[in-house]
Order: sequence, then C-alpha cells, then structure tokens
Amino acid sequence: MRTSKNTFLIVLAFFSIYVIWGSTYLLNKIAVTELPPFMLAAVRFITAGIMILVSCRLMGIAIAITKKQLWNTVIAGFLFLTFGNGVVVWALKYVDTGLAALEISAQPLVVLILMLIFQGKRIQPMSIVGVFLGVIGIYLLVSQKQILSQENSVLGMIMIFCCMVSWGYGSLFVGKADLPKNYFVNTGYQMFAGGIMLIALSLAFNEPWSSPVEWSPKVLYTMILLIVFGSIVAFTSFNYLLQMVSPEKVATSTYVNPIIALLLGWYFLNEQITLQSIIAAAVLLTGVYFINTKKKLTLFSRFGKLPSKRYKE
Repeated sequence: MRTSKNTFLIVLAFFSIYVIWGSTYLLNKIAVTELPPFMLAAVRFITAGIMILVSCRLMGIAIAITKKQLWNTVIAGFLFLTFGNGVVVWALKYVDTGLAALEISAQPLVVLILMLIFQGKRIQPMSIVGVFLGVIGIYLLVSQKQILSQENSVLGMIMIFCCMVSWGYGSLFVGKADLPKNYFVNTGYQMFAGGIMLIALSLAFNEPWSSPVEWSPKVLYTMILLIVFGSIVAFTSFNYLLQMVSPEKVATSTYVNPIIALLLGWYFLNEQITLQSIIAAAVLLTGVYFINTKKKLTLFSRFGKLPSKRYKE
C-alpha cells in the first residue's frame, strides 16, 4: 500500500513536471532577452551537470562509466540538449513562449513517425487519427498572420520542429544505447557533455560572453531557477514518477505544459492568445491524446532508459 509520505511526494513531483517544465519557456524567454542563447544554455547545463555529479559523489554513488557509455552520453547530450534544447532557446528570441510550447506538444507525433521510419513499427488506427489531428493543429498554429508577419518567426518555428526531430531520434537512441544505469549519473554526464558542445556552438556563432556579475538581477535569478528547478528538480521528479505511477499518468504533462506556458506568457510578457491558437491547442492536444492511447515507452525516456522494474500501484 502506498504510504501517505509517498502520496505527498508524488503530488509534489507532479507539480514539478506540470508547473516547472511549463514555466521553463517563460524563464528562457526572459533570460534570452539579455544573454546569447547558446551561452545561456551552456551555462545552465554545465552547471547543472556538475552539481548532479558532485551530489552523486557526496551520496556515495559511483560516477565511473565505460568509454562506450561516455560516448553514448555525448550523443544523447547533443540530441537532447545541444541541439534539442539549445536551438529552442535560440528560437524563443523570435517565437512566443506559448506557441513554442504548443508546437513541442506534438512531440509524440514526431516520435511515432520516426519509429515507423527507423524501426518499421506499424501505426495503430487510433494513432493515425492522432497524426492527422496533429498535422492540422500544427498548420493552424503556424499559419496565423501575426506569426507570418513577425521577423524570423517562421524560421524559429521550423527550427523548433527540427529540435523535435532531434528529441524524437534521441528517444529512440537511448532506448537501445548502453548508458549509465544510475539516472543521476546518466543525466549529469549528458548535461555536462551537452553544455560543452553548446560552448563550441556559441563560439562558432561568435556570441559575446559575460560574467554573472554583469547580469541583471532578473536574469541572474532566472538562471538560478532554470538550473536548480528546470534542470535538476523537475527531471528528478520525472524519473521518480516513472517508478511510482503508470507512464500514462506521467504523460499528462504533455497536455499541461503548453497551457502553463500560454498563461505565463500572457500574464508576464503580454503575449497574445488568439482564438486560432486556442483552436490549434485543442486540435493538437486531442491528437496527442489519440497517439498516447497506443504510446511506446520510448516516448518517456528523455535522458535514459526507463527503469526495468514495474511501477508501483
């Protein structure tokens, strides 16, 4: 029987993946107004990766990994963080937070198509309906006049879609790759490797770097929130929930995150929520629901393999 302590932790964990992950769009949007996007992401993930690995050492968790595991964490770090997240942060310079979150909510659609292409997985009838609705929803989202008229907004939406493909392929890759068994160690190495590659990307684009002492208090506090809560607390909660409740319940974050992002962007940044955006959100999330009725577990392995033991009822 689940104890009251476990129930309380589960509620807190759901709050984390609902609200914190939904708020990271707003936090990144605020930070990217003053900091170069690739530098921002690099500092966030390197700092979080070091904090996780140091914490593992302090808790007595071995952080030694094999060369093959190290290489695989580098690949996963690139797919998930260097490209998959770093380019999203760049795109937020030109795309509203709510629109970005809504587009990314179609991630299960991308994973489903990639599974068909690379693994030959048959798409179930309910999922076909979901794909159809997802395509319509994305079209409704990106075809709005205010998006087409904004400078580089279409490019931003296209790059976000490319990031979704990177995340999707990464999900398939980690499902079979030899990675560190401990989630914290796995995440720490991926974040550190992804951050190092983001530094290279930042230098390649000649981004100006600055010291934290030069940042405004708003950006400094935002970065702390992204590192501590967005990169560590929320992901730890995500892995905890995968072991404690069914994947279907964890998947509900797919529906909640875009709503949180839309509301926060509207309230704090005065971003406009149009009727077409609301319709697009309804169509997209309905499509995601149909897809998730026949989902694969790889949809949820963002940073590593799912735990082998069954979740507790």
